[in-house]
Amino acid sequence: MKRKLFVVLCFLCLVLSGCSKKDEGRVLNVLNWSSYIPDEVVRDFEKETGIRVNYGTYSSNEELLAKIANSKEGTYDLIFPSDYMIEIMKSRGLLRELDKSKLDNYKNIDSNYLNLSYDSNNQYSLPFVLATVLIAVNRDVISDEVCSYSDLLDSKFKNEIVLLDDQRIVIGMGLLALGYDMNSTNTKEIDEAREFLLELKKNVKAFDSDSPKNFLITGEASIAVIWNAEAALAKKANPNIEIIYPDEGMALSVDNFAILKGSKNTSEAYQFIDYILDGKVMSKIIEAYPYKNVNKDASKYLSSWYLDNPAANISSDIIRNGFFVKNIGNKIKLYDKTWALIK
Repeated sequence: MKRKLFVVLCFLCLVLSGCSKKDEGRVLNVLNWSSYIPDEVVRDFEKETGIRVNYGTYSSNEELLAKIANSKEGTYDLIFPSDYMIEIMKSRGLLRELDKSKLDNYKNIDSNYLNLSYDSNNQYSLPFVLATVLIAVNRDVISDEVCSYSDLLDSKFKNEIVLLDDQRIVIGMGLLALGYDMNSTNTKEIDEAREFLLELKKNVKAFDSDSPKNFLITGEASIAVIWNAEAALAKKANPNIEIIYPDEGMALSVDNFAILKGSKNTSEAYQFIDYILDGKVMSKIIEAYPYKNVNKDASKYLSSWYLDNPAANISSDIIRNGFFVKNIGNKIKLYDKTWALIK
């Protein structure tokens, strides 16, 4: 009798330990931009799938790359790099080729954002959202005309401006203001952009990529060169914030799903991507963080607030006049040096 009881107890221990290991294995390690996916969406995914999500954030593509480089392989599974960073990561062998057959909701992606130059066959990435850079002006405070980046040099705007804490965007803005390619690798042009930005810095209150809208909402600043979603939320809080598409053209950035080559939880990563690509889920994300939607199925669930907001639902004609940030290879050192002098 004792022997039978011992056998039963051993069996139960094996079963329970097996379940424990299985449960522990249902984990996904995500590294994403801050303010990109609402906590509610992550919690709903965890409840629906039983997968525990460890969620980390970064403020720039360069910070993302540094975090991966300084982490043990397998620390992260799913990341959200921008277009040019996809190219860099591909060249370094950091990304896993995607199996799109595992994604039932792949069909929901707007084909206009597939097969772009940075990943022509979407072997390694799939578009999540389109981010653009706009000028937002609080008309309760500023009555002067603001149409371009050059207009921001006016000394009356001292301590009134917030810029993104993003070297490619800010240096690109300086290049565009001078009539140059925002991806220029010409030393003379970059030097001129540096001087433009050093002059502009006299008017800059802060550099912030995480939540620059707060400066506008609280009144700490009255002008911001910021991501379109941040501008849209600022306008939602204060309708007297004007959205301006800069005369020089906007910087554009497609942020993407990508799975790291060293991922230990690829099945969970595919489940998360497919969950996000569901139209209803994606609409919740877009309503909370109103970047340009690239999900066809989500469109039918979006509110009139989003659809009518000039910072959120930017027309295709406006986007066509924008410029994508591109991979410039080793010439990035010129930007690193310039950024260090500006910041």
